[in-house]
Amino acid sequence: MESFQFIKRHGLWSDEQARQAVELQHRIEAGDLNLIRVAWPDPHGAIRAKSVTVPAFKDVLENGYNINIATSTLDGSGARVFKSFTAGGGLGLDEFTGSPNLTAVPDPGTFRILPWAPDIGWVLCDQYFHDGRPFHFATRHLLKQQLQRLEGRGLGHVVGLETEWYLSRIVQEHLGPENIGVPGLLGKPVATAPVERGYSYHSETNLDIMQPVLSELTAAYQALGLPLRSMENEWGPGQVECTFSADDALAAADNYALFRTATRQVCHRLGYFATFMCRPGIAGHYSSGWHLHQSVKDKMGVNQLIPGDGDGHLSPLGQNFLAGLLDHAVEGTIFGTPTINGFRRFQPNSLAPDRAGWGYDHRGTMMRVLGGPEDPTTRIENRAGEPAANPYLFIAAQIAAGIDGLERELPLWAPDDDSYEADRPLLPQNLGAALTVLDRSQLYREQFGDLFVDYYLAFKSVELGRFEQHCEENGIDPGSGDVTQWEQNEYYDFF
Repeated sequence: MESFQFIKRHGLWSDEQARQAVELQHRIEAGDLNLIRVAWPDPHGAIRAKSVTVPAFKDVLENGYNINIATSTLDGSGARVFKSFTAGGGLGLDEFTGSPNLTAVPDPGTFRILPWAPDIGWVLCDQYFHDGRPFHFATRHLLKQQLQRLEGRGLGHVVGLETEWYLSRIVQEHLGPENIGVPGLLGKPVATAPVERGYSYHSETNLDIMQPVLSELTAAYQALGLPLRSMENEWGPGQVECTFSADDALAAADNYALFRTATRQVCHRLGYFATFMCRPGIAGHYSSGWHLHQSVKDKMGVNQLIPGDGDGHLSPLGQNFLAGLLDHAVEGTIFGTPTINGFRRFQPNSLAPDRAGWGYDHRGTMMRVLGGPEDPTTRIENRAGEPAANPYLFIAAQIAAGIDGLERELPLWAPDDDSYEADRPLLPQNLGAALTVLDRSQLYREQFGDLFVDYYLAFKSVELGRFEQHCEENGIDPGSGDVTQWEQNEYYDFF
């Protein structure tokens, strides 16, 4: 470990990461690991991984590891989005021709040993081209870029996670032909059954029915260092809500990606099934949400949203930041709600918003402000997200919008008491509408780049096209309120 070749040559680690890598090398040599999963988030924020041996990982800590670019050119069904084997790879980029390799560079500070597989290590990676340039479409890079912009103003972003998901019992012993699909057309997910009847909000009895699984999950989260605060029985049958202590934005995004994949793995080993699909296509299942709590801190870690005397519910900086979030809420909807299924949440008088409004401790608004004078937990809660969202994109989009509010010193309108009747911009009601407003977004084209926005539009348009084709072939109104079998096949097991 005296020299870092590819990583050192291109300056891809900070001094702190280099120090962590040396410690990690010693830790691995002294441990009993057999394999280490080199992991990275795909465009959905889902974790992809390769397992490498301990001797091979020593080289990974110097040179990174080759991974195929394909996880960024295929959608969640395995459908090919871009013509990878043509000149320019279907994107007009020479570096994309032929579906080439990327280099996955581990972030040594993210290393864990998986408590449910104690001979397996896990480390999150950033993606680079072989010349050391960051991969255009790696969303972890996008979040880092927005955090650097905020740091340039002497500020940081703090995020608290609050997300809902469904726990079910697996009732199918073997996969059958109906479970196997083809690229672009997924088979049916494994059959499951509810673990409790639901709709007895915060029932201790129903919570206890799930407790054996929740206890195993809690132990796993603690061993992974995830800052779990609470687990509770939510509304639907087997619906669980987990909340986590606030953390710096990048760590929070990494934790969310790990939380989703860890939850699914632990549950499956126990004979249970976890899904972060927003609204499963199963009778009686209610939509799940992901509420993103956020604040802004200074270099000393002091919350800059706390209002002073006469400021109202937020400091002047907080008001500008929130005004930016609201001003770009419509065009940024796609980053918090990226699936066809997720838009089924946006209903009046539900626990989800249908327009870009705000209120103080008001659960009917999109942006719910909490805290107040002298309260160090003062924060803004975005209630428009779904649990399947890519955490890096969701958080990066919030920062970009908030910074715009700071730069333009946007004024904040009065809070909305009647949240579903207020004269505020309506959120897109479906994925197609959300893609249209993103296409026109000056902010996100400037901050994420035309290249990324056009890529993301193409990526999600293929998904939308497959859904519309299914509806046309089966005589389904795509605007109906019923969850389709296509959605169940597409999202239930993928997320």
